[in-house]
Amino acid sequence: MSAGPGAGPGARPPLRPVRLRPTDVLRVGAVGLWTRPLRAVLSALGIAIGIAAMVAVVGISSSSRAELDRMLGELGTNLLSAAPGMSFSGRAATLPAESVAMVRRVGPVEEASSIGTVDARVYRNAHVPAGESGGISVHPADLDLLDTLRATVGSGVWLNEATSRYPAVVLGRTAADRLGIAEADPRVLIQVGGQAFSVVGILDPVPLAPELDTAALVGREVAAAQLGWDGAPSTLYARADPAHVTAVHRVLGASANPAAPNEVQVSRPSDALAAQAATDAAFTGLLLGLGAVSLLVGGIGVANTMVISVLERRAEIGLRRSLGATRGHIRRQFLVESLVLAALGGLAGVAIGVGITALYASLQGWPAVVPPLVAAAGVALTLVTGAVAGLFPAVRAARLAPTAALTGA
Repeated sequence: MSAGPGAGPGARPPLRPVRLRPTDVLRVGAVGLWTRPLRAVLSALGIAIGIAAMVAVVGISSSSRAELDRMLGELGTNLLSAAPGMSFSGRAATLPAESVAMVRRVGPVEEASSIGTVDARVYRNAHVPAGESGGISVHPADLDLLDTLRATVGSGVWLNEATSRYPAVVLGRTAADRLGIAEADPRVLIQVGGQAFSVVGILDPVPLAPELDTAALVGREVAAAQLGWDGAPSTLYARADPAHVTAVHRVLGASANPAAPNEVQVSRPSDALAAQAATDAAFTGLLLGLGAVSLLVGGIGVANTMVISVLERRAEIGLRRSLGATRGHIRRQFLVESLVLAALGGLAGVAIGVGITALYASLQGWPAVVPPLVAAAGVALTLVTGAVAGLFPAVRAARLAPTAALTGA
């Protein structure tokens, strides 16, 4: 019986396909990038810009929300305000002078204070034209107002039992800026209702009561004696037990004005900050869309680079095919090259986005927050973009016949 083919002593062993290890594929794929560094950098830059934009937008938005959460944690979300609305006849309603005392009797109410409103103009001196009011309002204030609002004095002191009887004024931060006053000094005089008042204090910005930023706050006694105040509050602030804020919100109008609770407008100042956060979230979505467009442009740039690379390296592809490289080897080489290019751009984009977030947050005085999931998603998105961008050039390179590639046909 004759021996089968390949069974003789001089028979050659059967050919086996060459297998490339993942490290070999990565090394081969990276060679194409290192031989054309400028093109690789420019292509990766398109990816980096898109990812940097997306990471920075999410990071800045997250930092803003972290600052908002910190602010609400310090100021509390249990502050309520009540102001007179309109009567049935269409006239402006008023709050009773004893409304603060009545609100303080509500069990869950921890603190309550108020401000009034005086029809008076504020000027730096008597030589300022009467038409230039600067938008500064005058409010008689309770002595415990700062405690209720969790507000602080940036310069000077707050009103006390002594200064509330005399022409002394505490300015909001914006009001002080408009008057050109940097620091409180009793020797600095301003005109309030045509009378000289000493500036004894300047408040820090009050996030939960922004109306005070443009206000001149005076004592109740001096307002009644010299500015014609009738003693009626214009805005009442109440700090409630956090567990009973909703219940206090429902009864605050009736407690402040039992005779006409429908004429009282009750609000929760922290809701304005929450609305601001919602607005920031919507704006963040818009900017993320722009970042996605940038990423798409970067992906097209990578695809263009890989297509040109295939055309320029036809001889290399033909030579490798002639030496035994399979279609799969060529396909994996160019696909890995595209993935490496995209990954470099993605990592650079994440680093740039984190840097932009940290810089902007430090300038604003916010905590810098970049969710780790966002950074990881950015890198993953670049890999997907690189795979999609490199798939067609890789398949095209693999389909090249060795003879056609070598001869340039």
